[in-house]
Amino acid sequence: MNRKSADLAATVVAQRRVLYRRPQALTDTPTHYCPGCGHGLVHKLIAEVLDELGIRERTIGVAPVGCAVLAYDYLLCDMTEAAHGRTPAVATGIKRYLPDRIVFSYQGDGDLAAIGMAETVHAANRGENITVVFVNNTVYGMTGGQMAPTTLIGQKTATTPCGRDRVSAGPPIRICELLNTLDGPYYIERTALDGPTGVRRTRRALLNAFQAQVAGKGYSLVEILSPCPTYLRRSPVDALRFVRESMTPVFPVRVFRREGKPVP
Repeated sequence: MNRKSADLAATVVAQRRVLYRRPQALTDTPTHYCPGCGHGLVHKLIAEVLDELGIRERTIGVAPVGCAVLAYDYLLCDMTEAAHGRTPAVATGIKRYLPDRIVFSYQGDGDLAAIGMAETVHAANRGENITVVFVNNTVYGMTGGQMAPTTLIGQKTATTPCGRDRVSAGPPIRICELLNTLDGPYYIERTALDGPTGVRRTRRALLNAFQAQVAGKGYSLVEILSPCPTYLRRSPVDALRFVRESMTPVFPVRVFRREGKPVP
């Protein structure tokens, strides 16, 4: 390389801008998730928030049975596993014993809204100072695509091959609306991973939820509508469209509670 070419190369390198770096709180690990799954994206957003707030070293995450349990492979903070459905109880115990730690639960719709519904409601009602990250993809992922509490009316799953029936299975449970009837929660928001705008909104919601805990404000929950291409039986692109066109009409995306008060 001659001097002119070397100078040009040096100028190009000097003018380069770093557009993205992997968050320090995210491990350098090949993904286990299916193509198009939303879990990996949520992990990245949580890691970015932990980095931004400078709380990674004192954060403890709790993940249960289900696809959510793989979170401990990707988040570079202390993690513990809870028995199925007992995630809020374990998070409550850790936070009460170690009140200076930042404690969050990472849960899917089966863990949070089915077997763990009692723990969810009572932790919220008590206003426990924890952060709940609730990934809602309307189907059981790890166990084979069965109907979840959030499965939509008419949605086909392994246990509802003709579609969920309102008469026999009831309508999908809306967690944010349910918890918003309680006096205990401080902050509740639902977002959707249905495109760039939804991803940015999800990051802001997670930031708000973790900031609330840092400030000692009490219970926060962020519900994230997420694609599961494998068990929605759709391509990754069509799964995003399903989130936007089918899920959000049933699960409205908005802030439900801020500073302990319902948002009209």
